[in-house]
Amino acid sequence: MPAHEEQMSGGRAPGRALPRALLLAMMCSTVLVAESSPAAAFELFGIKLWGSSSDEDADIVDPLRYAVTINAPDADKNLVKKLENASALKSDEERPVSGSLGLMAKARSDREQLVAALYADARYEGVVTVTIDGKPLDDLPPDAEFKGPQPVPVAIDIATGPKFTLGNIRLQGDAAGLMSADYGLISGGDAGSGAVLKAEALIVRTLKEQGRPLAEVTDRQIVADHATSTLDVTLTVAAGPVAGYGPTTVEGTEKVDRDFTEYMTGLKRGRQYSPQEIDDARDRLLALEVFNSVTFKEADTLDADGNIPIGVQVSERKPRYFGVGGTFSNTEGLGLEGYWGHRNLFGRAEKLRIDGKISGIGSNDLGELNYNAGIMFEKPGVIGPASKFFASVKTVLEHPDAYDHFSIKGSTGLSYELTKKQTVSAEVALDYSRIHDAFGKHKYLIASIP
Repeated sequence: MPAHEEQMSGGRAPGRALPRALLLAMMCSTVLVAESSPAAAFELFGIKLWGSSSDEDADIVDPLRYAVTINAPDADKNLVKKLENASALKSDEERPVSGSLGLMAKARSDREQLVAALYADARYEGVVTVTIDGKPLDDLPPDAEFKGPQPVPVAIDIATGPKFTLGNIRLQGDAAGLMSADYGLISGGDAGSGAVLKAEALIVRTLKEQGRPLAEVTDRQIVADHATSTLDVTLTVAAGPVAGYGPTTVEGTEKVDRDFTEYMTGLKRGRQYSPQEIDDARDRLLALEVFNSVTFKEADTLDADGNIPIGVQVSERKPRYFGVGGTFSNTEGLGLEGYWGHRNLFGRAEKLRIDGKISGIGSNDLGELNYNAGIMFEKPGVIGPASKFFASVKTVLEHPDAYDHFSIKGSTGLSYELTKKQTVSAEVALDYSRIHDAFGKHKYLIASIP
């Protein structure tokens, strides 16, 4: 019987391996996202303005309400908070489940999530007991029905047990030459499942940084010794061969050019694989602002040339956007402003933005309103994925008390990102201004190379 099942039913087995502990911890951190259905009720800042909760529950078949109580007398405040956050029964308490079967299914899932939360806190001897309407969950038949008054009482009793520390740590296989302490695995140290998972990821990352894309943990032995409250960890890692980049394939593009997206990854075929380059390529695609999400997936095997194929999955954002706004001042009158933009003008992530502002409405004559307008254009990837061409035109017409001012400025240039913290750029700008004040009219023409 898997160890977590024994813990949930109250059993303890000294020295028993915990093969699913880390899996449960990952389950505990999973976030589910679903599209919401339209609801008749309307809520603002937590205050329901109209509609009722029954409107929101109309899509639930056989709605059954429950009230949950979590009892963890041995836990401190921080652990209690973690357990409450891990409990879907607690977080969804205001929303009914679908019948008695839905309540039991949610309770079973909740029990695993709570065990995972205990493992994340290095509590490998914890016991989680769930009762529904006074009956233990494991004693309820599959067709049990709760027909009494609602909400149905649900009690979750948690005996946390002692906090474990790391015991014997062994790195085997291609990780045998690595020091476990460099990855947070220290005898007597944090034995939480999250710490072990983090160490695994860092070890694999170290090997991948040597150009080995197939590096992975091939065997994991985690044994909880209940007599000493220690966790023994043995990890076997296979590094795999050094490889270069294979073909990069892009999926999910609709209006953005697929070949351009592949080009902007900057992953040249045959060049030695680097996980940092993969991260940089993802950041570069996201910086184009045309994608909602970008996911890189490396193939499980090398191709015939000994290279690793790379798959890129993207989802696009809406290309157009706009905004309007207004201000009012008892001295400067009414102000209106707005902008319109396009993130993918010609299909290769070209940006165009037009904005404008008018102020002084009501306080000045129509001929003395203040105007501000601009057009900005950017085109990425002109001389490599890290480059960008930009151009802009801005004009200002304003009438403060002491003078009238009109100006128009145009600029164009190139920028190139050397690193994430260093960018070099060259620009040519031309600025024409006309000023009318008490001393007369003045005109200026300024050329610059910023």
